[in-house]
Amino acid sequence: MMRSDSRLSRMLHVLIHMDQHEAPLTSEMIALMLNTNPVVLRRTMAGLRDKGYVQSEKGHGGGWKLSRSLDEISLLDVYLALGEPSVFALGPTSDHPSCLVEQAVNAAVGDALREAETHLLGRFAKVTIADIARDFGVRARDHGIQF
Repeated sequence: MMRSDSRLSRMLHVLIHMDQHEAPLTSEMIALMLNTNPVVLRRTMAGLRDKGYVQSEKGHGGGWKLSRSLDEISLLDVYLALGEPSVFALGPTSDHPSCLVEQAVNAAVGDALREAETHLLGRFAKVTIADIARDFGVRARDHGIQF
């Protein structure tokens, strides 16, 4: 089974945590939270920084902090900042490009995947990180956790 790309979910997680903290979060703190390496985290966060969603400060008291409010950042924004990772593990084959059966299969599968991806990315554009944070708030209250 192909390993899934969890960068989108992980970065959404990080952005919501960043919103919950007044002080910047260091790469080490975030990496520990996500059980990953700080270097990998910084590489992933760089795309968000380049798009202006987060900023990093060096030195004592430095770290990562939000540059925009969560209601100004959509799932699509984060997806694009991550370099538009493939949303599906499925894809066409190219074993026998001259085979008419393979061409027909690839056309049908390709059309369906493009339609599904268009729908998914349209949905991503409608959901902000603030929407997810509000859902988290409801879940937290339902579990007796106050923020």
